[in-house]
Amino acid sequence: MIELTYREAVRAALRDAIKRDERVFLMGEDVGRYGGCYAVSHGLLAEFGPERIRDTPLSESGFTGAGIGAAMAGMRPIVELMTVNFSLLALDQILNTAATVRHMSGNQFGVPLVIQMATGAGRQLAAQHSHSLEGWYAHIPGIKVLAPGTLEDARGMLWTALQDPDPVLIFENVMLYNMTGKLAVDAGPVDINKAAIRRSGRDISLITYGGSLWKTLEAATALATDNIEAEVIDLRSLRPLDDATIMTSVAKTRRAVIVDEGWRSGSLAAEVGMRIAEQAFWSLDAPISRVCSEEVPIPYPRHLENAAIPQAPKIVAAAKAALGRA
Repeated sequence: MIELTYREAVRAALRDAIKRDERVFLMGEDVGRYGGCYAVSHGLLAEFGPERIRDTPLSESGFTGAGIGAAMAGMRPIVELMTVNFSLLALDQILNTAATVRHMSGNQFGVPLVIQMATGAGRQLAAQHSHSLEGWYAHIPGIKVLAPGTLEDARGMLWTALQDPDPVLIFENVMLYNMTGKLAVDAGPVDINKAAIRRSGRDISLITYGGSLWKTLEAATALATDNIEAEVIDLRSLRPLDDATIMTSVAKTRRAVIVDEGWRSGSLAAEVGMRIAEQAFWSLDAPISRVCSEEVPIPYPRHLENAAIPQAPKIVAAAKAALGRA
């Protein structure tokens, strides 16, 4: 086992992918000489050179389109978009081109492209750099949407994604980059289609992903002091959703709280909740509840930013309410 940060796990995944396959290259704003906005690609330019680590102009639509073209021409590009907010400048390329080429070509062409981006709040980056929009992308057919919340997934999802014949978007929560932990020296690819049970329990299912995973685990630990056993499900893949793992857990615990850093209205949490209602309604002993971000642009002041996004005490309160122990 080795100790490293989430950031270093992502960097190790990039290094491994570039070494494994000569078709793989990284492109994006500041990924080269600056070493990445979040220092994820630090040192890779010196190691692999400008053909494999490509700095781009500040034109998300332009270089995402170039990545799509390179993928269709046989390369395996990794496009880094600095933040999820800036990805909206490339939304036409992602939605109208990358996600539709296979369908519109009658299965003649695919776009084996990986797009990585930072998402989420907590670093006082204010309203244009802090939102969690991955739920929007999970709405789009033709792509896969991943949210690695652990070192193992940060290290292992990229290589699996690069083997996919269609576009894969990977969302890395900004609050995870400095997280440290231990990782097996021989850690390798991981399944990108299955949810994971991060903590077993019998009383309530807490369903979450990405940056909210660790707050949810903290909440589960707090609930245990009151003799409440919470099962924590890490969705990991937001499209496709692993319905089977969710429904199996809900059938056991008979209660569910969904934790999602996106806004409540039209949220991924709403989609998960509706699927539970459709598939496991008769297993429920209490209404499904959600803990989401407040319906405001993410504020800059730290105390307001913290108040705007899900925190462990809110999750604890929602779980106790579902159990009738508020």
